[in-house]
Amino acid sequence: MIQTDINQIIDHILSTRQISRADQNRLMSLLFDNGLGDQEESGINRIYEALHQGLIRVVD
Repeated sequence: MIQTDINQIIDHILSTRQISRADQNRLMSLLFDNGLGDQEESGINRIYEALHQGLIRVVD
């Protein structure tokens, strides 16, 4: 299920505190194809806030 894939990516990013270009591309591809539910929107907001606060590192 696509929503499960989105949630797995979000969980991976939040648990490792890192986001790679590949993570970003997979997440964006899934989101553009399927849209956001409330749970996915909340997860994306958590990632954004953590990035903004310096809690998630961007890696290549």
